[in-house]
Amino acid sequence: MATQVTATARRGSTFLRIAIALQTLTIFLQAVSAGLLLTSSYGETLHSAGARVMYGASMLYVLAAVLAWKPGGGSARPVRHAAGFLVLASAQVVLGIAHVPSLHLPLGVLMFGLSVLALARR
Repeated sequence: MATQVTATARRGSTFLRIAIALQTLTIFLQAVSAGLLLTSSYGETLHSAGARVMYGASMLYVLAAVLAWKPGGGSARPVRHAAGFLVLASAQVVLGIAHVPSLHLPLGVLMFGLSVLALARR
């Protein structure tokens, strides 16, 4: 029984690491598409589609954190971090739709930094 719980916890931890890596990659790609937004005709479409993917990756991070936490009964800290990140992603989407670049851009940089930090801690 203990072996099964350990294997399940290990799979949950691997899934969590993959979810954080995916989130980090999507945020980085959003920075690239923001540059394209300024220089090309298709940048806006790419940035808009990327925002949806990034938000989905943030939701996946929450799911992975819950799945990594529940079987092993460990600390709920990763769940709180993932939920906080989803709140930041929600604010980012709202600021982007409202065209408030003075807050949207710094928040994107902050989110990328926090995501890299979360990835390094895993």
